[in-house]
Amino acid sequence: MKYVILIQSNPQPWGHPTSDFLPAYQEQSQEERERLNGDFERMLGELGDRGELVGGEALGDPAAARLFRWSGGERVVTDGPYAEGKEHLAGFFLIDVESQERAEEITRAFSGPGETVELRPVMGGGDDAD
Repeated sequence: MKYVILIQSNPQPWGHPTSDFLPAYQEQSQEERERLNGDFERMLGELGDRGELVGGEALGDPAAARLFRWSGGERVVTDGPYAEGKEHLAGFFLIDVESQERAEEITRAFSGPGETVELRPVMGGGDDAD
């Protein structure tokens, strides 16, 4: 089953890894930050070893986004970001795993202080994601 892990974040200034720029992450002790980074790196290694990581990318500054919408039957292009809230899509990982439980296990390792991480099945990505 395929899932996408969406990392929502709002670092100021924008940068990657986004956690390095988030107050909630920076407030953690150095020991805790190292543990969180280690958990993340171990999970990435495990995904690679098991062939579960399909792909992923960090995204650029949302201020550089362009939005394409329809208004009055016409295409309208404006500067981004789309989100009215404080969080923006910072990056994503596409995984192909055996179960939703495994996808949730992976996503837990990808979540950190100051970020919201969304796990969403890919349409057509497997029996439970259709």
